[in-house]
Amino acid sequence: MRTIPRSQRFANGAVSFWFRETGLPKYRDPLPGDADYDVCVVGAGFTGLWTAYYLKKEQPDLRIAVLEREFAGYGASGRNGGRLSAEFTGSREHYARAHGKAATVALQRAMMDTVDEVLAVAEAEGIDADTVKGGMRLVATNAAQRERLTEEIAYLQEWGYWPDDIHMLEPDDGPRLLVDGAVASAYCPHAARVQPAKLVTGLARAVEELGVDLFEGTAVTGIRAREGVSRPAAVTDHGTVYADHVVRATEGFTPGLRGPGRQWPTAPVSMVATEPVPARVWERIGWEGREVLGDTAHASVYAQRTSDDRIVIGGRDAPHRVGPGRDGDGTTRPQAIAELWHALTRMFPDAADVPVEHAWSGMIGLPDDQCPTVCLDRESGLAWAGGYSDSGMGAGNLAGRTLRDLLLGRETDLTRLPWVGHRGDGEGTGRRRVRTRVVHGLYRTADRRESAEERTRTSRLAGLAERLSGR
Repeated sequence: MRTIPRSQRFANGAVSFWFRETGLPKYRDPLPGDADYDVCVVGAGFTGLWTAYYLKKEQPDLRIAVLEREFAGYGASGRNGGRLSAEFTGSREHYARAHGKAATVALQRAMMDTVDEVLAVAEAEGIDADTVKGGMRLVATNAAQRERLTEEIAYLQEWGYWPDDIHMLEPDDGPRLLVDGAVASAYCPHAARVQPAKLVTGLARAVEELGVDLFEGTAVTGIRAREGVSRPAAVTDHGTVYADHVVRATEGFTPGLRGPGRQWPTAPVSMVATEPVPARVWERIGWEGREVLGDTAHASVYAQRTSDDRIVIGGRDAPHRVGPGRDGDGTTRPQAIAELWHALTRMFPDAADVPVEHAWSGMIGLPDDQCPTVCLDRESGLAWAGGYSDSGMGAGNLAGRTLRDLLLGRETDLTRLPWVGHRGDGEGTGRRRVRTRVVHGLYRTADRRESAEERTRTSRLAGLAERLSGR
C-alpha cells in the first residue's frame, strides 16, 4: 500500500481545516451568572443560531440567550464537508405512514427551497462564505452503482424531485468533471459549495448584531423542564438560565446532556484536505463548475473543490465508537485518513501526488430510525431539533425556521411538515454499537465485491445491511 503524501504543514485535528483557514475565534464572554430570558437556546451551531436569528428577526423584543460550551461552530457546523444541499436522509416511507405522501413531498420541496434561503441570508448579512451554487454531481464507478443510481433517481422522482431537480447526465452535459472510472453520473441543481466555518461565524456575528446574547465557554450540564410554577431552565457551570422555552440544539453533543427529551446516538465523520492542487492537474480533472461531488458507493464519500483549489473529501468513519461521544479537538484516526485518501486517489489519480495538509473529524446525530426531528413540548417548555445525519447544513436552517414558528405559536406550512413532533424509538447503546459495526462492515464488503467482481446488481450484503440499519 502506497504511503500517503503528507504536507510539511500537516495537521490532525485543531477543530477543522476550515477554522485553520479563518483562524480560531476568540471566545466571547461566558454567562455572568443566573439570568432570565424569554428563550434560551443551548448550542451555537447552525440549528441554534438559525433559531435565534429567525426569532429575533420576527420579534425583535424577544430576550434570547444562546449558550455554547466552546465557541460558535465548534461542533459539526464548523467541521462538515461544506455541502449545502436538498438531500434529506430520513425515511420517506416512515413519515408518509404517519402524515401522508403529500406532506413528505412538501418536506423535500422545503429542503430544496432551503438552499436558496441560506444563500440569500448570507448575502443579506454580508457573510462571505465562499459559496458557489454549482449543484451536486453524483457518480457511479461500476455497473452495480450505475443501476443503483438509476433506481435512486426514479425513487426520488416519486418523492418530490421533478425531472429538472435530478436527472442522469449525458457524457457531454454540464461542466467537465473527470472522475476516474465513472460509468454514469447524475446532477441536482439544489446544492452549493460553502466554507462552513465562515458561514457559522458570520451567522453568529449577525445574531449578536440583532441583539441576541451569545455566551461562549459556558458548559450546559443539564436542562430542566417546567414543573408547576418553576420555569424551564438550562443549568450551566456559570449559573442557571430560566426562560419560557429552552431549545436544545446540541446534535452530536446530545447524548452527554442530562435532561428530558429525545436522545440519539452519534457517529463519527472524518475529512481530509489536500494542499492546493496544481493548475496542470485541474486541466485534466476539470471541475470548473465547483459542484459538490458525491459517489454512489454504500460507504459513500463527498467532496468539494475549495476556493483556493484544494480537494476536501469526507465520509462516515468506521464506527469505532457509537453512542455518547465528544468532538474533542477533531483528531482523526490513521485508518480514517487512509480510507479517505484512497477514495480521493481512486476518483482522481492525477491528484495522487498532492500532499494531504489537514485531517479532522466530528460527531453527527444519527437516530435509530434514520429520521431527524423538530419538536416542541408545550407542557414542559422544552424544544429540540436534530438527528440530521449527513444533511445538517440545510436541515439546520429549515429546523431553525420551523422552531421559530412553533415557539411563536403559529400554524404554518413549516409546522405541518412531517418531521415536526416525530419521536423515534431508541435501543440500548450496546446493541446499537454492535449493529452499527456489523452494518458498516457489510457495506464495505459489498463495495469491494461490486468493484472487484464487476457485478451488475447491488450486492446482497448491502441489502442485509439496509435491513439491519432500518433504512
